[in-house]
Amino acid sequence: MSELPNWLRGMLRMRTQRALPRRTGKPSIGATIVYGDLRITVQAGLSDEMWVWLLDCGWRELTYRPDRRRYREIPSSWVTRLIDALPETRPLVMEAAVTRASLRPTLGDPNVLPSYVTRG
Repeated sequence: MSELPNWLRGMLRMRTQRALPRRTGKPSIGATIVYGDLRITVQAGLSDEMWVWLLDCGWRELTYRPDRRRYREIPSSWVTRLIDALPETRPLVMEAAVTRASLRPTLGDPNVLPSYVTRG
């Protein structure tokens, strides 16, 4: 039943882009930051200067739960490369990291079964 109002809003072009969330302080280690359909888990070594660069690029900390959106996860090895990259090479490293991002199941997704369960 809820699909009909969504469809109607889409047909009447009543959908609007959400505003970019406000800037926040640097997230703690293990926090999740997102940009569009991309997701990064914050690692040790994220400097204040790099966090400002990520904010300027549009990345924001994921602060709302439960989040049912599906994200492509940037591999932690590429996050480490991004942290270690020089400021002038960060855009190239980020571009390479995005190409290696893959869809990961989110916690609480009812369509994802544990590896030991098989569908019959």
